[in-house]
Amino acid sequence: MKMLKLNNVKNKLEAFPFLFLVFLLVSCNSTYTSKKQGYFKIDFPKRDYIKFDDPGFPFSFEYPAYAVVEKGSAYFDSATSNPFSINIDFPSFNGKIFMSYKVVGGKSVYKVKAPGGAYRDSVGINVFQNMVDDSYKLTYKNDIKAYSIEDSIMHTPNHITGIFFRLSGNVATAKQFLLSDTVHNFLRGALYFDATPNEDSLHPVNDFLQEDMKHIINTLRWK
Repeated sequence: MKMLKLNNVKNKLEAFPFLFLVFLLVSCNSTYTSKKQGYFKIDFPKRDYIKFDDPGFPFSFEYPAYAVVEKGSAYFDSATSNPFSINIDFPSFNGKIFMSYKVVGGKSVYKVKAPGGAYRDSVGINVFQNMVDDSYKLTYKNDIKAYSIEDSIMHTPNHITGIFFRLSGNVATAKQFLLSDTVHNFLRGALYFDATPNEDSLHPVNDFLQEDMKHIINTLRWK
């Protein structure tokens, strides 16, 4: 009886490689379809624009009708002393374009690093080249997450020159720009989303709002 059991076990072990080979051949001939990660379909609104031309503001532009201009609001949740820094809020996309305006040669409050490592507020002159350098520094802060950063020079229909930045990767902001006449006006804008950065899921919205950013840029005028 014991010998019979041992023979049965031996027969099963000898048959195992053959059965495994058959299973492997069947598996290799089967069709495997990978399941792609999906995202919710987004219904984009019809493009329509409203003119922003408030008295006292040193610039005007056209912005999307499905956005809200926030004046005198915080800049990245921090209080700002600049009355002309505004946010263009897109409630349906949970995103905002933060726009910061400065007068070239004027004065602004800057964060200065103290010897102990802490930062303090300090009033400084808005030097054009320094503001350009600061814009590049802010853009390249995303360098750790970005796998490419492109900058291209713009010349708008209203004879304004600027630079548009495109960042690829899971970055906090994929679209940024600066506009200036180099002697008086300087404006910087950056599109941010109140969401965990994910290039794949935000790609359609980034592309859609990039067109709106271009419209804002191309319709902007200094006063």
